Amino acid sequence: MHKLAQLDHAHVWHPFTQMRDWLKQEPRVIVSGQGAVLTDAKGRDYLDANSSIWTNLHGHQHPKINAALRAQLGKISHSSALGLANEPASRLAAKLVHAANPQPGNPELSKVFFSDDGSTALEVALKLAYEFTRRTRPAAKLKSSHPAEPRFLSLEGAYHGDTLGAVSAGHINLFHKAYSGLLFKTDKVMSPYCYRCPFNRAKPERADARDYRKCNWECVGLVERKLRAQKRRGSPHAAFLFEPLMQGAAGMIPQPAGWLPRVAAAARSQGTLLIADEVMTGFGRTNSNFKSPLPEHPLFACHEENVQPDFLCLAKGLTGGYLPMAATLTTQKIFEAFLGEYQEFKTFFHGHSFTGNQLGAAAGLASLGILQARPSAAARQKLQAALRSNLIPLWSLPQVGDIRQSGSVVGIELVKSWRTRQPFALSERAGMRVCEAMARRGVLTRNVGNVIVLIPPYCTTPGQVQSMVSTLAESITAELA
Repeated sequence: MHKLAQLDHAHVWHPFTQMRDWLKQEPRVIVSGQGAVLTDAKGRDYLDANSSIWTNLHGHQHPKINAALRAQLGKISHSSALGLANEPASRLAAKLVHAANPQPGNPELSKVFFSDDGSTALEVALKLAYEFTRRTRPAAKLKSSHPAEPRFLSLEGAYHGDTLGAVSAGHINLFHKAYSGLLFKTDKVMSPYCYRCPFNRAKPERADARDYRKCNWECVGLVERKLRAQKRRGSPHAAFLFEPLMQGAAGMIPQPAGWLPRVAAAARSQGTLLIADEVMTGFGRTNSNFKSPLPEHPLFACHEENVQPDFLCLAKGLTGGYLPMAATLTTQKIFEAFLGEYQEFKTFFHGHSFTGNQLGAAAGLASLGILQARPSAAARQKLQAALRSNLIPLWSLPQVGDIRQSGSVVGIELVKSWRTRQPFALSERAGMRVCEAMARRGVLTRNVGNVIVLIPPYCTTPGQVQSMVSTLAESITAELA
């Protein structure tokens, strides 16, 4: 066993990993990367088919981001945001505000609160929405005469992070049940999971379930009823949380076109704020609208459906996958609810030691510059087309039930038979076995249960896409046929 692998086994506790299984085999120790390729300590190369857990946008060792970090290192790496401002964070905030308001409209996102990762970006939004609601709504009373505390609504299968507030807004028992005693209660409503929707009357076909579904938007009706029921109790939901276009950790569940504007309008009609979790979907991941001229290509998934939230939560790709940094964008109206005299204590009492970190902000500025240039838009368009064409042969595999693509985000759901949609039991580890087989063949990605995820960096070539998908097909056949 390599000495670095020995150190890992001796001291490192890995996230979302059953360590008993981990300790049974030698781990791959990544020591370098270039473009869409990772290299381990033994010199073996792998295609990075999930962008290092959905973070890396432009490829590893991108020269422009590397140069931006070197330049910033020559100035300062970090200084506190408590009582001080800094150059790159100020410039990044302005750039994010510009990108988050592609068209004049309401609400305008004008304020940026920096934090550390996706969980904290959501935590900030939850706290702000909670306190804003308490400060601006008339005191409501429940039938029990107790004050009605603001409540939140999110989707079944929602995953918004691992801090306690973000976990409270999530609804994946596998991840969250153990912490139920620490959480506050939130409401959930049906996710628009067309492939397994009980209202979808269509029989299985060899196509994305969104394209042949037969329903009457019952999923939207359930959201509307949930929102109305809470309002009748005297206190509308403070906010509705959603991942626009594609729910990531839920199993790459895509929303059919038109779902998002319908539920957003329903929430607005009840006075409920919108929190868009674009930790995974942001920065062009789901962008399929390349008809408008640069720089108007939507960088955020909610804008693909012309929905503007009250809170836009960003992380993962914010720095191009280089450094942990997050941002929560919100409106002037919400910002003003926290203004007051010092002794009124209306301050937003929340923060992080590395808020607005200069290195992270410098990387973020460089990444945004790359994204908003013509070559990046062309690369994203080329990547999406390569994925779409190379995925077609997977329909011939009986274990492939659904292939869901939104931009450069892909989820392939594995089943025992596509004709019945029968899922593999969790104990069969179908998705994990396929990913392990792919790794042995030189392609690294992660599964979400029985769903294999492909989210390559934007620099991935058509040839590399072909290798990723053909390796996936070979691995499915080897493990599940």
